[in-house]
Amino acid sequence: MIGSDSLKKILGEFPITADLYWRIMQQDEPPVGGYLLDNVKEHLPKWLDQARAADVKSNDPKKVLVFSVLRYWLEHSLLTSIALAAFGHDVTFAYIPYAHWKRPINRFDLRRQDLYIQSIIKQVEPFIRLVSLLDAPQVDKLPEALVAQMPAAAFRDTQYSMLREDIDPDGEIYHLREERNNDHALRMLAWLQNERPDVVVVPNGSIIEFGITYRVARYLNIPVTTFEFGEQNNRMWMAQNSDVMRQDTADLWNTRGQMPLTDVEKELINNLFSSRQGANLWHTFARQWQDAPKIGGHEVRQELGLDSRPLALIPANVLGDSLVLGRQLFSESMTEWLIRTIEFFIQHSEAQLVIRVHPGERIGWGSSVYDILVEHFQEFPENIHLLPADSSVNTYDLVDAADFGLVFTTTTGMEMAMIGKPVIVTGYTHYRGKGFTIDPDTWEEFFDGLDQVLQNPKDYYLSEEQVELSWRYAYRFFFEYPQPFPWRVPYFWESLKEWSIERVLSSEGLARFGNTFRYLVGEPIDWDRSYVDQLPHD
Repeated sequence: MIGSDSLKKILGEFPITADLYWRIMQQDEPPVGGYLLDNVKEHLPKWLDQARAADVKSNDPKKVLVFSVLRYWLEHSLLTSIALAAFGHDVTFAYIPYAHWKRPINRFDLRRQDLYIQSIIKQVEPFIRLVSLLDAPQVDKLPEALVAQMPAAAFRDTQYSMLREDIDPDGEIYHLREERNNDHALRMLAWLQNERPDVVVVPNGSIIEFGITYRVARYLNIPVTTFEFGEQNNRMWMAQNSDVMRQDTADLWNTRGQMPLTDVEKELINNLFSSRQGANLWHTFARQWQDAPKIGGHEVRQELGLDSRPLALIPANVLGDSLVLGRQLFSESMTEWLIRTIEFFIQHSEAQLVIRVHPGERIGWGSSVYDILVEHFQEFPENIHLLPADSSVNTYDLVDAADFGLVFTTTTGMEMAMIGKPVIVTGYTHYRGKGFTIDPDTWEEFFDGLDQVLQNPKDYYLSEEQVELSWRYAYRFFFEYPQPFPWRVPYFWESLKEWSIERVLSSEGLARFGNTFRYLVGEPIDWDRSYVDQLPHD
């Protein structure tokens, strides 16, 4: 007797069976465990009416592909597609109907899920073109240049899925990601070769099908804009022809890095820095960085039983974050770097080390840095202190207490430089190489530099010019690198209440967001301009 899962697997090979089931049995109800697009269904007619009524046609209309996967990104990308079409661009919105990136689903249920999505969003045609890539034509095989990228893509996806760096390439999730990535690459390559859009717009550009879309488009030399969201409301990170998660600030820094900060800019970055140190929200920033208020570096030294020996601080990144994956320079991973650094301090009892596990790991689903390090070392000598994610210690008290910092990619390293502390950067991060950090390229350089700083950390305290440079860079990164944008994936529906399409496409909205919409479709980002109109809004 054939079980239900086996039957669905067989029926899933015949698209008409899912269609008949959907029409006859399901009566347009969403599949169990799949998408639920009630909000889109309710708001889509209004979105279209407001977009059609807008008078904002571009002088340079483009043929644009916007790609998305997963419900929350589909909602956001669909609205963005409608806005781009209002500017007169020829927009295709392509998607695949997966509700989860790491859970298997049979083709029968996946097709039912696709039919449900189509039933909700089909009304956008012909204003924008819809393409489901689920059963789209595919090329016979991938070119070697793309084949060579598939293992690394599946490996990174698995790291992201499990929130750990040491993953099993023979595991279930790796094989799932390998299969889905390969299938998507075959279909995306066929579509892009046939359609040749002027630009591809894709979230993230680093992981899962977002990353595959980026890789295929770049292989074909089609311009790509990638974007993501950080901690600020009404702002987005954006990159043209590169992975936005690399946070490449080189063009911005080359253009504006030599400009001293104005008094207004100094006040803004100072206020932001103060809020990051405390348990406060500030202006457009939606994230509270610490749970506990500062008590001071001296007090936290007493609380942790630290003495007068030189103290190094490692503020760890979140494992599996796409801002961490693939950022190693000379280590195999952040985990390996942490282990070898701890082993160094085990042999150097004349110094102390505090490792602060990132508070963000409290809301993760995988192993914590704390768990991995405890499992590896079992116990630590008295000169090494490992603080878990839920520690009540304020990270910035540790920054004050430490003599220097050791970082992988965390922004805390930049903030240590802002108070003059020496920082050794061991991963590829946006502020590395900007003139205020110590940047080893090999294990030998790292341990030699660590030895030297340990001997007398004060000899490596930053000069006044370096501190000023770090503040200047911090301002550019926080206030100029993110582009103004009305809708943020976290709190998407809340942001839409403030910024309807009608308001975004009004003279008010265009003054604030118009440049970003032009950058999305490939107009080069103009860093050399005034940012007065982009200062935080209440």
